[in-house]
Amino acid sequence: MEMEESFDAEGSFDDASCLSPQSPGSTSPARRQNKEKEIKETKITINCVTFPVPTSAPEQQLLKPSEWSYCDYFWADKRDPQGASVPGFEVLLQKQLKGKQMQKEMAEFIRERIKIEEEYAKNLSKLSMFPMAAQEEGTLGEAWAQLKKSLADEAEVHLKFSSKLQSEVEKPLLTFRGDNFKKDMKKYDHHIADLRKQLVSRYAAVEKARKALADRQKDLEVKTQQLEIKLSNKTEEDIKKARRKSTQAGDDLMRCVDLYNQAQSKWFEEMVTTSLELERLEVERVETIQQLLRQYTTLRHETDMFNQSTMEPVDQLLQSVDPAKDRELWVKEHKTGDLRPVDMDI
Repeated sequence: MEMEESFDAEGSFDDASCLSPQSPGSTSPARRQNKEKEIKETKITINCVTFPVPTSAPEQQLLKPSEWSYCDYFWADKRDPQGASVPGFEVLLQKQLKGKQMQKEMAEFIRERIKIEEEYAKNLSKLSMFPMAAQEEGTLGEAWAQLKKSLADEAEVHLKFSSKLQSEVEKPLLTFRGDNFKKDMKKYDHHIADLRKQLVSRYAAVEKARKALADRQKDLEVKTQQLEIKLSNKTEEDIKKARRKSTQAGDDLMRCVDLYNQAQSKWFEEMVTTSLELERLEVERVETIQQLLRQYTTLRHETDMFNQSTMEPVDQLLQSVDPAKDRELWVKEHKTGDLRPVDMDI
């Protein structure tokens, strides 16, 4: 109960029925109690997922050590600001959807830059045609005329820059991961959610079978005691019948636990596979946007070689983009737990 209360204080579960892992009983109450105590000291079930107790279980090895991989840090649930329980997989999914939104906002930002460049080019071209000081003569007049012409040349450079921004940066940002992306994320979400629901259902069946076994064992013990002290007319046949029912209840519990472990194993495998796919998609997103932003800086350098100093900080930061480091920082801030599920013990 101390362990359960500590998990409750951290907001790691919301279903009280899933908090106390128990062992299938035996015909010996003392043996059964010792077994249940032993399991409670090493296993705990939170939101119908069975975990080892951190203080008593051997340290688990990460699936991908030193990589801050998604498949190692999102097994437990967490609380949102409203107090609702959020599965670790949902945290990963929201990261993908947030990335899609960030991509859209970056494209909108580039569109605003394009508008500025187009307006700037238009004003430069207009200014270059002003007749001011057109009557200046001699070499000074030639210099003045060349200065005005340079405005038109500069306007053309900025116009080409805006056109390249549209085709080489904005458009790729808009088309990268189209409308089907959110649909794909929903498929992942529904698939993992269905497996989690099945796990909850299997856990409920385990608890039901556990209660049925306890009832059968209690009935057997009562009948046995009554027979021994001659307080009942129950015969040996009645005792055998009660014993058969108790044995059947034990078999049913073992079957339910086996089905639960199968469901948890399937959920575990799909969580690993899908989280690694989401990790791959995030690396792809970061690298793609990194490449597009590098193209932006290349075009900017071509447009104004005299203004390189203003772009050098951006260039230096882009050189430092590292998907692995991004993932490390994000996982450190959002991780929900690095203990993976383990099989329930009988």
